[in-house]
Amino acid sequence: MKIKRLRFAGLLLTLLLGACAESGPIEKALSSGTPAVSKVMANLAQHEVQILFTEVIRMQDGSIVFQDDEFGMKDERYHYPASTVKLPVALLALEKLQEDDRIDRYTRFKVMGEPNGSSFTNELIELFVVSDNQAYNRLFEFLGKDEINQRLSVKGLPARISHRLSIPDSDILTTRVMRFSGTSADPVLIGPIENSPIESVSLSDLNKGVAYIENGEKINAPFDFSEKNYLPLRSLHGVMKRLMFPENFTAEQRFHLSPAHRQFVISAMQKLPKEVGYEETEFPDGYAKFLVFGDLEGRAPERLEIHNKSGWAYGYLTDTAYILNKESGREFIITASIHVNANQTFNDNEYEYEGLGVPFLGELGRQLIGFGEQSN
Repeated sequence: MKIKRLRFAGLLLTLLLGACAESGPIEKALSSGTPAVSKVMANLAQHEVQILFTEVIRMQDGSIVFQDDEFGMKDERYHYPASTVKLPVALLALEKLQEDDRIDRYTRFKVMGEPNGSSFTNELIELFVVSDNQAYNRLFEFLGKDEINQRLSVKGLPARISHRLSIPDSDILTTRVMRFSGTSADPVLIGPIENSPIESVSLSDLNKGVAYIENGEKINAPFDFSEKNYLPLRSLHGVMKRLMFPENFTAEQRFHLSPAHRQFVISAMQKLPKEVGYEETEFPDGYAKFLVFGDLEGRAPERLEIHNKSGWAYGYLTDTAYILNKESGREFIITASIHVNANQTFNDNEYEYEGLGVPFLGELGRQLIGFGEQSN
């Protein structure tokens, strides 16, 4: 009997160790052997791949459990967030908008120096559907960088948002005046806001590559990212979790959006360009939706709901997405980033987005949620 017990104990220990050693979902996806993934894995060190994966588990009592996995996370190493900064800034702009009863999401406004007016509704749709840079810049003027960073800090989301996108003097500290029509006869003026100087961040790898292009001239020196926007992947993943499942966070950690505003954002993040009037030939379904079907031709898979915000610049491709498989009922949050810049030169527009980066993120998404190309 004693020998049998020892054998049983040994078998149990073997089973437990085997379960512990079992690879997680990300490791399984990366070892799939598919060409799009294998090309990146063959030169993994140069691509700065970072992945956060959450399967959302709904318990019988109605609570939500996050089943998390991660790969390549190096929180101390800098990566450029590109347009993914638009997601938290959009949420914070709505949060601030709700605090002023003189204006709302439909109020017309004009930024000083711009010929045309707009509204938050229009800007947010453009921001999420086609990742419009000017829409983000107008929200940046509304908030100012100090308020953006302070509000994110309170929510437990480390970041250092420091500049606008794709305009000269993008990091100027003073915001431009915004003139809202208001609910009364008198216009509502917001700004100018005076912001503090850009603070340094204690990160490694702030100087990247071997050269960069400036004013048409090649400079043979690393490119300095020390004053560029900083939004670590873990914070971006946290933003998506807070948006989709606010009940899993304390009141202080949440984005304080009205139910209508929250639903508006979630809906806008799912919309395809054709649904808001863009031509499919220029903006196909996979435009700016890299995970799962960014590299596939044709229509988006109907059995999936994908709510996302992506970004691409300086060779960095990043996407964060909440994905619902309507057939299986399984829910996921994926946030992933890859760097594709073989010649290590910045601002030369020679990045391997289409040939390497987007196919990797598309296949990674399919592998993680168990949705192969044959399912389209």
